[in-house]
Amino acid sequence: MSTVDRVHAVRPAGTGRRNAVRAGGNVARYAAVAVVALLFLLPFYLMVKTAVSPAADIASRTFVLWPSEPDWSVFGRVLDDPTFPRAMLNSAVMAVLLTGGQIVVAAMAGYALARIPNRAAGPLFSATIVVLLIPAATTFLPNFLIVARLGWVDSLRGLIVPGLFSAFNVFLFRQFFLNFPKELEEAGRLDGLGYFGVFRRIVVPNTLAFASALTVLGFVGSWNAFLWPLVVAGGGSGAVTVQVYLSSFLTAQTFDYSGLFAAALLSLLPVLLVFLLLQRWLVRGVAETGMGGS
Repeated sequence: MSTVDRVHAVRPAGTGRRNAVRAGGNVARYAAVAVVALLFLLPFYLMVKTAVSPAADIASRTFVLWPSEPDWSVFGRVLDDPTFPRAMLNSAVMAVLLTGGQIVVAAMAGYALARIPNRAAGPLFSATIVVLLIPAATTFLPNFLIVARLGWVDSLRGLIVPGLFSAFNVFLFRQFFLNFPKELEEAGRLDGLGYFGVFRRIVVPNTLAFASALTVLGFVGSWNAFLWPLVVAGGGSGAVTVQVYLSSFLTAQTFDYSGLFAAALLSLLPVLLVFLLLQRWLVRGVAETGMGGS
């Protein structure tokens, strides 16, 4: 008997059946993933189709899978509008500075509440929780009055400064630092570092993944902000953001759906770029939220 025959002879009878079941399970999983991926890609397909469709196809009661004569010039028309690049730049500056400021302020505040002994730490943390419970809409009028008194209406300062404190980020950083290994901080103090030195040289480098995850979420939220930019900068063009610019395609007299969806697609590119650059850190940051310490 050959070696191959002996191997087949000693193989359990149910091995082939188990392999078939395993292969069928893999096919089912891949099919499910493909279906979910198509569902996620469906909105992008509808945006592209609507952007290049003529008005007759958009208003038609029958669904048109793809326009017979797509009009790709709508993207050039949006890019030729001088307001669109200015709105994209304003949104980029606001999102970067606002997100970066929120991360810095929240990281320092969270570390102070979690690690620096202070009688005010408890009341300040309670106040942070209270701020989380207050609806954001109730703070619009007081914030706008302050911004107007300072002369920051229709300016990037009015868009950025009032949102630099994020109670939600402070809460998350505090909870993260409570589970941060104390041994690393104690090693820094043995080297003569104070609280700020330990925070800057030991804690921050080990918090980059977690901070990157919050950066992605904060950038997307800042980029998609509409109500506050509309209130502060909606009346002028100096600090108009891309979300406010998108609302200009729908007025009481006109409905430019092609231009709206074309501009919306172009406005998605910075968000996709940030996500692609930080997706590895996003997954790692979510995984590290369970890091334990003594």
